Amino acid sequence: MSVLSAPSTLTAPSATPLAERAAQVRFRRALSLMAMTLVAPGTAQLVAGNRKVGLVAFRVYLGLWALGLAVVVVVAFDHGLVLGMAVNTTLLFWLNLVLVAAAVGWAALFFDAWRIGQPLSYSMGHRRLAIGVNGMLALGVAGILLFTAHVVAVQRDFILATFGDGAASDAHHGRYNVLLMGGDSGAGRWGLRTDSMTVASIDEVTGKTVLIGLPRNMANFPFKKGSVMAEQFPDGFDCDGCMLNGVSTWAQDNTELFPGSDQPGIDATIMAIEGITGLRINYWAMVNLEGFKSLVDAVGGVTLNVRQPIPIGLPGDKVTGTVEPGTRKLDGFETLWYARAREGSDDYSRMARQKCVMNAMLQQVSPASALRNFEDIAKATSDMVQTDVPASEVDTFLDLALKAKNQKVATLSLVPPMIVTAHPDIKLIHRKVAEAIDRSEGDAPAPATRKKHPDTAVDTTAVTGGSVGTLKDGYAANQAEDLAASC
Repeated sequence: MSVLSAPSTLTAPSATPLAERAAQVRFRRALSLMAMTLVAPGTAQLVAGNRKVGLVAFRVYLGLWALGLAVVVVVAFDHGLVLGMAVNTTLLFWLNLVLVAAAVGWAALFFDAWRIGQPLSYSMGHRRLAIGVNGMLALGVAGILLFTAHVVAVQRDFILATFGDGAASDAHHGRYNVLLMGGDSGAGRWGLRTDSMTVASIDEVTGKTVLIGLPRNMANFPFKKGSVMAEQFPDGFDCDGCMLNGVSTWAQDNTELFPGSDQPGIDATIMAIEGITGLRINYWAMVNLEGFKSLVDAVGGVTLNVRQPIPIGLPGDKVTGTVEPGTRKLDGFETLWYARAREGSDDYSRMARQKCVMNAMLQQVSPASALRNFEDIAKATSDMVQTDVPASEVDTFLDLALKAKNQKVATLSLVPPMIVTAHPDIKLIHRKVAEAIDRSEGDAPAPATRKKHPDTAVDTTAVTGGSVGTLKDGYAANQAEDLAASC
């Protein structure tokens, strides 16, 4: 065979041009500059760019880290501080600005890091990759910061929209008394008719709470001495057809008696509640019952023990369905009707169910779920609640609510068979309210255990309208030392 005909097995050695190797080095250097900007913004400029810009950025970065660590350390020793910071609208305003500025500045540093990496000096593939990596990092960091700024803005708007700006009210005999009202949201009735009234009496130190329920159909009751309503009704609210839930409407029809008042209906209702219970009301909150379902949905539902089918529909209306029995997680619509339904039951059974809902919300809404659903909760709450609690006191009540989660909630409802709502014994009511608060504070013995008898104790074997007990014997959740156990 000829030598010339033999196939050649020799090839020239592969070699990377110097320019290509230099481009790869610059590309790796560019990625390093981006990584430096991610970990410590400003360091890329200190190494290869404008040192003045890099020095300012890095100092700001270190300063924010130092401030953040200081806050964490202080909060570790003072848990109330974080609550105060979370509701301080001035602080939230500046925090929002800082977060937006940080987002814009950090994104600009990423762009500058890409620029000083000389992107036009390496291959087209590496250029595209560098743009993609830089864009992902810049948008990711800026997106996180801008979303956090949005949450801060939502929190600030929520505080400003929901809470008042008035003066704080001191606790009375060591307790805050907050009137919680449920307003019927029917056409033309929001804020005019208070269909549910409960005083939450809260120990200012421990958060131990007593829920004092007042029936909407109470009549012939006195108003607080010296009040405008007491002058109009010196013998009690004894006009024809006048009941507790009509006080607000009466005041709205006679606003000239309340000069300078923004909420004459609520002011008059407070005068009635103080006259009936003997308590001084610190603050009030009006809840739109229809909007309440949005809040329940925002927290992911609430688990309740539904003891009987609860009709969906008010008396006289067409019943469109039922809330089925069982220990179930109810959505907002079902929870609203569990708390609101009166078809097949009575007002006092409904009051007992409403207290079970209050307790379930207090115990089941965790800080984790609140954070996960913060924006939805804030929107639902601002749409559903009016209150005169000043923003400066929100952290106080948040702290008390966290303490109350770990304690039993007691209840006292001023309803039959203890109280005749058409002609209430006010001295008896004052005594019962004082006893319930004293027991809550450990200053009075618990009621003596008695054998079940129709005239002396709640029949816990009977269920009426979804509540344990009967109209004749009373409902367990209306008179309880441990509300959760009665629900």
